[in-house]
Amino acid sequence: MVGPFEHSKYLLRKQAMKLFGGKFRIYDPNGTMVLFADMKAFKMREDISVHPDDKSSTELLRITARQIIDFSAAYDVVDSSTGQKIGALKRRGLKSILKDEWVIMDAADAEIGTIQEDRWLLALIRRFATDLVPQSFHGEIGGVEVFKFHQHFNPFLFKLDLDFSLDTTGKLDRRLGIAAGILMCAIEGRQRD
Repeated sequence: MVGPFEHSKYLLRKQAMKLFGGKFRIYDPNGTMVLFADMKAFKMREDISVHPDDKSSTELLRITARQIIDFSAAYDVVDSSTGQKIGALKRRGLKSILKDEWVIMDAADAEIGTIQEDRWLLALIRRFATDLVPQSFHGEIGGVEVFKFHQHFNPFLFKLDLDFSLDTTGKLDRRLGIAAGILMCAIEGRQRD
């Protein structure tokens, strides 16, 4: 049996019509929900827990913002069963004004890669004209592309394809990659809410 972090492709869906917080369902290529993420409402800083399903009290991952309000926010990703930090994801503040850009860090906070929105012209149109232009991201570790994220065009429901099939040598811990997808949906998706 394949574990929830062992697939090469996922579909991430944000629950529609949620006024506070956020709920995210992550499906494998067969359409089976393999992970469920819950972002707590009314917290001073973002706090997201990841579970094997929407009924389980077992927590697999925790994604927590380091600061209350920070334009260049960093989010620690921790394995909940061991308490070990897997890595961190940090938004590049000023660079993200025109085009979203993130830094991927290892457990010691050393920069190991980047996540960038693919097309700057579409990013500008999305920011200043309409939210109806879907986003696409690519992630690199050591200059090698390891994943692509692509948003579906849907003005009512935020869906994001996560494709890790480019990472044939396992450069990126899949848990950190899935956490990045959840943050793209939670943080970047919030700009459209």
